[in-house]
Amino acid sequence: MRHFGHFRSIRKIRHATLLTQRPPSGGSVSASQHRRRNFRGDRVTLRGRLTAAFLVVVLGPVLLGAFFVGSTVATVDRSRSTERLAVAAATVRTSVDALCQQLRAAADAVALTGDPAAAAAQVVSRGLATAVLVTDVTGQVTYATPGAPPAPWRDCSAAPAAGPVRALSAQVDLRDPAGAPRGTVAAAQPVDPAFVARLAAVTGVAVTLLDSAGTPARLHHTTESTGVRDAVLAAAGTLDGERVTETTDGRYVRRVGPSSGQPLPLVLSVPSDQPPSLYPALVVAVLLAALLAVAVAWRLARATTRPLVELAGAVDQVARGDLSARVPVRTRDEIGRLAGAFNRMTRETGTYVAALTSSRDQLRGHLAVLGDTLASTHDLQRILRVILHSAIAATGARAGAVLLMDSGVLVAQCTEGLDGRWPAGERSEPEPLRVPLGSGVVGVVAATGEPQRGRVDPSAAPTGEPRCRTYIAVPFAAPDRPARGDAPGARPVGGAEPASGALGVLALYDRLGTDEFDDDDLDTLRTFAGHAAVAVDNVRVHEETQRLSLTDPLTGLWNYRYLRESIRREVERANRFGRMLSVLALDLDRFKEVNDTHGHAAGDAVLAEFARRVRGEIREVDLAFRQGGEEFVVLLPETDARGATIVAERLGAAVRGTPITVDGHGDAPVPVPVTVSIGIAVYPDHAGTGQQVLDAADDALYAAKAAGRDTWRVATAPPPVPAREIPVPAGAVSPEDGMPRA
Repeated sequence: MRHFGHFRSIRKIRHATLLTQRPPSGGSVSASQHRRRNFRGDRVTLRGRLTAAFLVVVLGPVLLGAFFVGSTVATVDRSRSTERLAVAAATVRTSVDALCQQLRAAADAVALTGDPAAAAAQVVSRGLATAVLVTDVTGQVTYATPGAPPAPWRDCSAAPAAGPVRALSAQVDLRDPAGAPRGTVAAAQPVDPAFVARLAAVTGVAVTLLDSAGTPARLHHTTESTGVRDAVLAAAGTLDGERVTETTDGRYVRRVGPSSGQPLPLVLSVPSDQPPSLYPALVVAVLLAALLAVAVAWRLARATTRPLVELAGAVDQVARGDLSARVPVRTRDEIGRLAGAFNRMTRETGTYVAALTSSRDQLRGHLAVLGDTLASTHDLQRILRVILHSAIAATGARAGAVLLMDSGVLVAQCTEGLDGRWPAGERSEPEPLRVPLGSGVVGVVAATGEPQRGRVDPSAAPTGEPRCRTYIAVPFAAPDRPARGDAPGARPVGGAEPASGALGVLALYDRLGTDEFDDDDLDTLRTFAGHAAVAVDNVRVHEETQRLSLTDPLTGLWNYRYLRESIRREVERANRFGRMLSVLALDLDRFKEVNDTHGHAAGDAVLAEFARRVRGEIREVDLAFRQGGEEFVVLLPETDARGATIVAERLGAAVRGTPITVDGHGDAPVPVPVTVSIGIAVYPDHAGTGQQVLDAADDALYAAKAAGRDTWRVATAPPPVPAREIPVPAGAVSPEDGMPRA
């Protein structure tokens, strides 16, 4: 059990006396023997080694520094260029997205009017679009703006496709007042050299529009100079995705798109800012430093070689396994002190070899068990038990406990050897060890974040903690939030606040024998406390990851993935118990105008506040989901259509009653009036499956939108299924076994 104590004994070698000793004649190496054995060849070899070592020590940092300067300049240049290209790519996407939104708004404006031709002419005259194309449900063109850009037009919302792009377009459905489709309206903007020039002016980089998204890259429109076009196209042809590459003439190139929402195949490039004479200057500096280092190294090696020859011979003997080798001590300078320390080291090293071998095997066993446990399970109790057992075995303690923070109280998660350590009558029944924060030894350790060790006076033993003679306690914190005791500027004991990021305390009691726990035990315990912190943090991260995978990060509501699972489960429960399930499909009215007017940050604030109001108006058993964008779904178990309409009225009033305050463009609060349209569907009245009842609620939502928004509509019940009556005899005869049949 005490093999680990030999690790602490090895440190006593550093405190060995430095008195001059004359080793026994059988183990000594005389100077004359070394002079005969290490004649000119060996002395030159040792001198060469010292020279090489000095050169490595001196030239290593010089070479590393030169390499660091060169690589740093290149990295900074690439990083700046990459950042410029990233900003330019984001600007391109934003510009294209803004253009697509403008075209979509223009198409919406034409689609919402009764006279598409007049509306199209007005849209074109205001510069919202260059051309408008109206088609009926059969695809025949009913109206086209004169002078429209040539085909093909690339729809903003369409998937990326091959081929040249002559114009960008946005297409919306054209419906009659009843909501029936009448055709489509498409608004377009040409993609010409002027458009590419505007993109280059906005982004501040050179922009090239490719003829298609395939390879090899072919130029369509560009703002590049004639001398670099071929190099940029060649570099763009080697890119896969939106990575950054460098041309042979020092330009950085990045492809942008085509992708969803940005259908243009573009290439962006910026010139390199790296100075051309950097590397020759670095080479000259390294050569001068090398010449100076060689001269100094030769002088130092020549002065040091002679007294080290004897020591080198003894070291060779020890390296061959002969621990009886000794070095004659002739002087009291640093070399003489080194020889005396070497002699003592060789004598004591033999004593500890056997103990170290045994301790190594035992330590490997504990670390193997600990590593396998940490890597193979998320069972926190099992991990903490293995950590506590390994810590007790490594330090020779008789008992120990691992306590974790729980609402300001340290609660023991696993203990070992604490039976019989409680004062009579203090613990009448088995229960977890609980220590208030700031109370007792472990409470103070958790509050301060500073480890403690020492002895305990039996008359002054802290109440609520096990009796012991000696103790050691170490706090542990989350890996990215160190405990206050390990960080500068630590706060004093707060009495009611744990140390920053503190998770718990690892405490051990009564080391074997009568000795107190020492600094080596403290270092060992810190290691196991670190394992405990990693284990606790991993388990909590695992649980948090599971929660985040089912929730929407912006609103805190359940996400679409959990919606599909929940509606299936609720439909099964309603079917099993013969109950109803109401589904509310909610959509914020004209939410796009909020984003366009106040920005996406304001839109996010509106969504978050809307979600909060929805949660405040539903029951605890009801479930609210964010389906995507400004679309939400609420499940109301055991609720009929009348109850669902009452909830819809409450939700509409809660949203409509108080405008949502957001930060405007000047950071001044701006009230934004918001309304919501709601579609209601009930299982099993309107559908027979979860997906069908969702679809029915969506259809009702469209009806509420068509009715003028800020209202609700209930889905239309499906036509009854034809049925045929089957005559059943009035006087049924019971089966012979007396059991009724279904």
